[in-house]
Amino acid sequence: MAESLVLPKTAHRQEIYKSLLPQLRALTDSEPDLIANLANISAALKEAFGFFWVGFYLKKGNQLVLGPFQGPIACTRIQFDKGVCGASYSRKETILVSDVELFPGHIACSSASKSEVVVPVFDKTGAVAMVLDVDSDQLNDFSEVDARELEKIAALITSFL
Repeated sequence: MAESLVLPKTAHRQEIYKSLLPQLRALTDSEPDLIANLANISAALKEAFGFFWVGFYLKKGNQLVLGPFQGPIACTRIQFDKGVCGASYSRKETILVSDVELFPGHIACSSASKSEVVVPVFDKTGAVAMVLDVDSDQLNDFSEVDARELEKIAALITSFL
């Protein structure tokens, strides 16, 4: 894959995700390094959608630890029972939050974050290996389209874990 994305000129996220996923596959197919792949996936999502923050929290011991990301500095460590990331990890499910201020136990890494979607990434045994965290500086910015398409990206990551 070239070092640039080819994205449709549309405001419809579904179409952008449809174009992005095969490019992510091509980008990661020949690269064996997990961190490099996660870094490029973060960058591609940020470039494609202009999200406020995109990144990964990796399971290390009994907590989630900041991994590759794009955006302002972030919380470094998250307990499994804290915030949207911890909830997604613990419940083993995608969580859409239209207003982070209304989510019980939300961790405010940035006061500019207004809505969030977090997707668990499973290893080949079915355990949660990490979460993909995407934040917006707009309320109610994510939909089921984002959840479904980000789950496809999480499945791509599982394929090379």
